[in-house]
Amino acid sequence: MKVRPPRLAPVRLDGLRDDASPDFRAGERYDGVRYSRAAADGLELGGIVFAECAFSGVSFNETQLRGASFRDCRVDEAYAPVLTAARSTLHDVEFSNPRWGSAELYGSGWQSVRIDGGKLDYVNLRGSRLADVLVSDCIINELDLGSATAARVALRNCTIGSLDLSGATLQDFDLRGTDLRSISGLGNLAGVVIDDYQLGLIAPLLAAHLGLVVA
Repeated sequence: MKVRPPRLAPVRLDGLRDDASPDFRAGERYDGVRYSRAAADGLELGGIVFAECAFSGVSFNETQLRGASFRDCRVDEAYAPVLTAARSTLHDVEFSNPRWGSAELYGSGWQSVRIDGGKLDYVNLRGSRLADVLVSDCIINELDLGSATAARVALRNCTIGSLDLSGATLQDFDLRGTDLRSISGLGNLAGVVIDDYQLGLIAPLLAAHLGLVVA
């Protein structure tokens, strides 16, 4: 069976203008801007739209980003001990080395998203729709995909402490090469791709879930 990989559109940013002192406002749209070491901590920015923007060292700690939209953006070293962005939209977005603590992203829509490196403590993507997502070389303590819909998603060379797939609908969800500590929602593993080594690790969990007795 052939596994379909994520289809990622490259983010090309040309002719950006620099904004050293951004004045972010809820519901506003920002196009073609480069932000370096910008801080939006604690701001109410619901419904904000960023299109063709680049961020370097941005801080979104306790920023209210509910319903925010990021399109054709590159975000390097984003810092947010508390990230609040439920029902947000990410389309053609690249993250490099993010540092997120508690990330509330439930009900979000991700299309062509890449996360490379970084450390994420708790990522809540319950009820979200993910398509063409690649996460590589990332440490994730807890990843909650309960009731999410995901297609062509790959987690490569990652470490995941706890993965919740309860009620999820998955297609081409590739976990090969990722270190998994625990999985819940074993009844929703259809569409997940794992390697032989991972199968050996989760076999006892599958046996317990199915009520099998190995003697």
